Amino acid sequence: MNGLPKNYIIALQAAIDASFVVMKYYKAGFSSENKLDGSPVTEADKASSDLIHSRLQSTNIPIIGEEILNSDFSIRKNWTENWCVDPLDGTKEFIKKNGEFVINIAHIVHGNPVFGIIVSPVEQKIVVGGKAIGVFIGKFDTSGQTSNWEELHANSDINTPMVLISSRSFHSPKTEEFVEKLRQKYGSLTYLEKGSALKFFDLATGKADIYPRFAPTMEWDIAAGQAIMEALDGAILAIETGKPLTYNKEELYNPFFVAQTKASMQYKLNPMV
Repeated sequence: MNGLPKNYIIALQAAIDASFVVMKYYKAGFSSENKLDGSPVTEADKASSDLIHSRLQSTNIPIIGEEILNSDFSIRKNWTENWCVDPLDGTKEFIKKNGEFVINIAHIVHGNPVFGIIVSPVEQKIVVGGKAIGVFIGKFDTSGQTSNWEELHANSDINTPMVLISSRSFHSPKTEEFVEKLRQKYGSLTYLEKGSALKFFDLATGKADIYPRFAPTMEWDIAAGQAIMEALDGAILAIETGKPLTYNKEELYNPFFVAQTKASMQYKLNPMV
């Protein structure tokens, strides 16, 4: 993978270096507490956020992130671009020590995700991309050097049976209803569970076809994955409207959505239509 813009190189290296910070806590131990919304936060979340924030400040692009005090919408609405950062996506999985957590960084322009980075600290793998540069998957070593980059391309062939991937920590009756409607309409399907935006590795490589989400998420949970999916001719569509998710909204919550690969876009998988 060559020719990344300077700002994207900065973001990529920040995500890799933050993964080492996260893994230090993962191996040595950490304290955790609940935020006002009831979600957990650990020392690793905060340390990763501090590192990424300090690195991205050099780009002079404003930042929206999970563990920082975000600017009021009266200020944000005037931004033409921003970073969208989750310094440790999958904190519940991190606490469980099952390895299913990632670091997400996305570049948003006029409310649309144009570039995304997802890094798995445990597996030391990266998926990165956007429509302007394509999508690549690679590895990094203990010195932070990347290698084994492979360009990914949109896959037009759906898995047989269809593979649905869902959250490990968030379940809902609506998800089960959705799965049942898929079974009734398209027959048998394989059902996978995986925590965090780690799911987008499987979607990007074609190992999974669809990811429905009927539970709360924030912009930083999904923005990087959407940039990558759209670059592979897939989509992340709001359940209620059937339109792509948008970012830097007044409220930073996402609507319920369905993420689909190019292969699964041929099927009408939105239960609301």
